[in-house]
Amino acid sequence: MFLTIGIILPFFTGQIKEAGDSLLPMHIPVMLCGVICGSKYGLAVGFLLPYVRSALFFMPPMYPNAVWMSLELATYGFVIGMLYYRKTNRPVGYLYFCIISAMIAGRIVWGIAKTILLGLDGSVFTFHAFIVGGFVDAIPGIILQLILIPSIIGVIKKQII
Repeated sequence: MFLTIGIILPFFTGQIKEAGDSLLPMHIPVMLCGVICGSKYGLAVGFLLPYVRSALFFMPPMYPNAVWMSLELATYGFVIGMLYYRKTNRPVGYLYFCIISAMIAGRIVWGIAKTILLGLDGSVFTFHAFIVGGFVDAIPGIILQLILIPSIIGVIKKQII
């Protein structure tokens, strides 16, 4: 289900690269999967999603974009799931901690992967590009994730109780 949502959500950004880079539509289902299903499933969905989307729609390009995105998204899904399930009493504030921790870890993995992959092509990925691409340009998506993920988890918890 989360893999399918991750395939469909980027269509709402109109396949415009800049909109997708800002709103980060594939991050949301991966993080939700990590919280709802656990770290193993979050990792698997995060890793597979860019490759499946690339194979079906050629977006993101398979190399190098889908490669670094798969490592980044796998990290998001794994970290948020692992942190969320480490604590039995999970107040809303703890979910924010999990989201932010996953965001930081995923962006670090993204930066390392992008540096290595671009380096193989003889390109350079600077620290400035890392900050701008990973944080400044992503502010709308970060805000969206911080609003949507706790809201969706809150609705699910109310339905269960």
